[in-house]
Amino acid sequence: MDRAQAHTLEAITASLILVSSLVFALQVTAVTPLTGSTSSQHIENQQAAAAEGVLAAAADNGTLERTLLYWNESADNWHDATADGYVQGPPPTAFGDTLKRTFLDRGIVFDLTLYYIDGDGDRQRQSIVDLGQPSDHASTASRIVTLADDDPLREPDGSPASATLSNASYLVPDADPDGALYSVVEVELVVWRM
Repeated sequence: MDRAQAHTLEAITASLILVSSLVFALQVTAVTPLTGSTSSQHIENQQAAAAEGVLAAAADNGTLERTLLYWNESADNWHDATADGYVQGPPPTAFGDTLKRTFLDRGIVFDLTLYYIDGDGDRQRQSIVDLGQPSDHASTASRIVTLADDDPLREPDGSPASATLSNASYLVPDADPDGALYSVVEVELVVWRM
């Protein structure tokens, strides 16, 4: 009789432990509308692919480089930008138009950042477009761009200016003063859904 009571007590204790474990596990893993799912991962993958494609196409057709050269020497910034870059939308360039059509018109926000090496050898960053703080589900793409000494800066209307990188006051320093190479920079595009 004592053995039967011991086995019953053991079974009740084991079932209480099992139920408690299940309740604890369910409380720890709450599912909310922001919980990652396969569909949100699919959207992030699509955004990353779109960002990569936009940067690759812009590098191939030259609009990315022309946006980097859309520099106002007297303001020491891009034309009509704030100290934080373009904060209301993309730059008024062909690449900016592509960013607007591809992302903003579809409810996707982005930041565009230029990375370069300064005269001391330190990596620096400069915002070109700063539309806010990326979400946890943001996707990032980057592209390396080579700038040459004879690349002309761009006027506000996008036409080539008389000043070239070799004789202009530009954000990025000349990495090779004795050669035709001006510098190699990285452009990073971060995209996320509003």
